Amino acid sequence: MNVDLGFQPANTSAINLGYGVGEATKRVASYQEIQRRVAALPGVESVGISDMLPLDRNRSWGLHAKGTPNEAGKNYDAFVYVVSPGYIGAMGMHLLAGRDIAWTDTGKAEHVILINEAGARREWPGQDPIGKIAQGIGDGDTRVIGVVRDVHESSVETASSPEVYVPATQNDPVGAELVVRSTLPLKVLAPSVMSTLRSLDPGQAATEFRPVQSIVDRSTSPRRFFAILVAIFAALGLILASLGIYGVISYSVTRQTQEIGIRMALGATRERVQLSIITKTLRMAAIGLLIGTTASFLVAKAISSLLFGTQPTDPITFLGMALLLITVAFLAGYLPARRASKIDPMVALRSN
Repeated sequence: MNVDLGFQPANTSAINLGYGVGEATKRVASYQEIQRRVAALPGVESVGISDMLPLDRNRSWGLHAKGTPNEAGKNYDAFVYVVSPGYIGAMGMHLLAGRDIAWTDTGKAEHVILINEAGARREWPGQDPIGKIAQGIGDGDTRVIGVVRDVHESSVETASSPEVYVPATQNDPVGAELVVRSTLPLKVLAPSVMSTLRSLDPGQAATEFRPVQSIVDRSTSPRRFFAILVAIFAALGLILASLGIYGVISYSVTRQTQEIGIRMALGATRERVQLSIITKTLRMAAIGLLIGTTASFLVAKAISSLLFGTQPTDPITFLGMALLLITVAFLAGYLPARRASKIDPMVALRSN
């Protein structure tokens, strides 16, 4: 849930446009006018267009550094996004080097691309990729003009793969998602954006805005469900263990009623009686904790595939578990100890 995605989904929403296909010149002019008009709306910080969004749909093309030999068995695929100028900022992504795509990067100009860090490491290891020529993106050569920070494009659990961002002014997209970053709540922003889109294209479909965060949530929902399920079972186990400890100690105290009465009649204080019972409780808990921790270490590797960002024998996790169970044992033993310390010695001595 806390993985750095490489983009910032908060305050960002997307809506599908009807300008994904068609003659390039008209499409680009439509993109530019849409972004200009939407960017002028109150509360809008940045606007961009892409035919794909990370953690949603994806596709791959080839990416290969020109002048280097093809290695047998090497994977040269890269995730590809056809984007407009402004998309990087609208998604809250980080341009690490070079420049962003511009409206002047038309079909008549030199073909250019942005790549991510993973693509730069794979194709130009130890080199500055800015200005390098890549092949596999389209029909001809393309020049790298910028490097973007890695983005988790298919899963938050897997490392980022090579990614390429190509200008919608030079390549044909398979669709169009308008991405809007705004300080306004979506319910306030959506009507004004939709009105603007309808003024430019009366045939704009009545599709709803979707928060980019919802795409992230959908990607992490299996893990979240599993975590909630495990937490529920863990809580039930903790409650059962607490009730078990309390029951055993309560029964033990009841069996020692006369002994406690004699001790208090002979001068034992309430604090000493409480300490005696709590000490016995913690001793029993420590024995159980030792057995449980040993068993956990032995079977920990069996759950390694279910863990993310945590080792099966993570010392902080085991220490936290030990402190939690000792605390529970203390609290479960405290109530019987407190009750025992309030026993009237004369009543205790008369009990069978």
